[in-house]
Amino acid sequence: MQKNPFLKRRVLNLVMHPVKTRTRKWIRWLQFLYIKKGKGAVIYRSVRKDIVPFKTFSLGDYSVIEDFSVINNGVGEILIGNYTRIGLGNTIIGPVTIGDKVNLAQNIVISGLNHSYEDISKNISDQGVSTKIVVIENDVLIGANSTILSGVHIGQHVVVGAGSVVTKNIPPYSVVIGNPARVVKRYDFEKKIWIKSS
Repeated sequence: MQKNPFLKRRVLNLVMHPVKTRTRKWIRWLQFLYIKKGKGAVIYRSVRKDIVPFKTFSLGDYSVIEDFSVINNGVGEILIGNYTRIGLGNTIIGPVTIGDKVNLAQNIVISGLNHSYEDISKNISDQGVSTKIVVIENDVLIGANSTILSGVHIGQHVVVGAGSVVTKNIPPYSVVIGNPARVVKRYDFEKKIWIKSS
């Protein structure tokens, strides 16, 4: 199919509506066959699940995706660990990997997708997309209204302040705030205290 763009486009149009850019109703009816949910995992009814069968989506044990969120794995897989909470109104566009015991507050955007724009002789919408995986390690808290951009790796036990825009990798055991997000505190394991960054 990779060598036949016409066939690829036809199959994609059978799965995804070309104007609404969401999975077609018949695909949504079959999602119970290919969505992987762990023990005790919950996806609220109002979640928009643009989840296709040819990319992996998995939600770990006792994890929750709350109301009015959007989950889209059309361009990359989405893997969510155990005991993780995806808060109200979040948008997650793959490829994204989220670890265990991660808490996302409200209205967060995490996207492994970027639109190409370099050719000024073409409309941006006609130039395709690129993807880079977003990785969020275990035990991370992300504050409300934050944005995590493609290719970002957030280390273990990181706190992202509300309204932050994370554009680059964040080291473990740190606190970041702002647009673009910057490290304001790091944990010193020798002194066993949090130290403010200069």
